[in-house]
Amino acid sequence: MAWARRRKLAAAVSTDWRSKFDRDGYVAVPNFLAAEDFDHLRDFILNSDFDTREQQQGDTVTRRVAIGPSIVARSRELRNLLGSSRWRSLLAYVASTRSQPIYYIQTIAVGVTEGPPDPQLALHSDTFHPSMKAWLFLTDVEADKAPLTYVAGSHRLTPERLAWEQARSENIKDADRLSQRGSFRITPEELPALRLPQPTAFAVSANTLVAIDTSGFHARGTSEGPTTRVEIWAYSRRSPFLPWTGMDLLSSGPLAMRRADWLMGFFDTLDRLGWRKQHWRPAGPRRPVDA
Repeated sequence: MAWARRRKLAAAVSTDWRSKFDRDGYVAVPNFLAAEDFDHLRDFILNSDFDTREQQQGDTVTRRVAIGPSIVARSRELRNLLGSSRWRSLLAYVASTRSQPIYYIQTIAVGVTEGPPDPQLALHSDTFHPSMKAWLFLTDVEADKAPLTYVAGSHRLTPERLAWEQARSENIKDADRLSQRGSFRITPEELPALRLPQPTAFAVSANTLVAIDTSGFHARGTSEGPTTRVEIWAYSRRSPFLPWTGMDLLSSGPLAMRRADWLMGFFDTLDRLGWRKQHWRPAGPRRPVDA
């Protein structure tokens, strides 16, 4: 059903982007914004204090700032970006839904602490159906500094992929915890049997947009030393069983930009009640580039 939704969205997307995505499962667009607009947007984000949340995985700390109406109101370039048809149509096609993504300012700081193995370093699929994550990088990403990696073509449900999914599901009780939760892990050595290449690493310059279908295999690359990157991060995952592309009341009008804040507050409440642990802890006001 979700793949059929994507076909309904095809007309709004550049043919070049669509053919690239359909083949590989990702789109990488350098110089996505005009240089002057990007410079203003980057300066605003990197040099402003925001209420921040943090989570640690392995030696990596991820910070997020929920992008809501108060932040959008402070930046004309951010308003124009999130409202542009070029941005929205591409992300909708990758996500197979017109529902607006949830947006964050995200900082990835690698090698800044000690901890157990980082689960983001293992190749994995988030879901069994199309879903989207996108990064507009505000800083350069070097090849040896924990770049995003993606296995080209791994979003396609080939006979080999379906057989692998079936085998994994039949032996899920022996798998790791995250695979048991539906985010199947795969090793690089298993990829040839699925007729898939080794991962592509996105060593890209600032002002590059990368959007991926997270049903494909992806991971955070390794880093030769401590490194920090900052990005505008978008996320969209909708039920694959809905036949329509729109009709999402929470992502329309004034509600859309408030969902990220509401989501954090919802999990805070569950944590206080002891029903679900809130992994994103308040870290106070700080700039995305602060140590």
